Amino acid sequence: MKKVIDKTVNLDLVGVNGNAFAVMGVFQRQARKEGWSTSEIEIVLAEAKSGDYDHLLATIMNHCEAKDEEL
Repeated sequence: MKKVIDKTVNLDLVGVNGNAFAVMGVFQRQARKEGWSTSEIEIVLAEAKSGDYDHLLATIMNHCEAKDEEL
């Protein structure tokens, strides 16, 4: 699956409630925190919602990349 936009957020979905709304909410909050525009977030969420639950997860996961925060 290709990315809808060529950006990722620093987010690891492991441990996030598996509810679709919870997944979208945590993605949206992190994207806002990292300075994504409203339209960028809406594009990703619209694509995520365009299919079934598996499509939603795949789309969100495709735009997440957990970065190691060790100093």
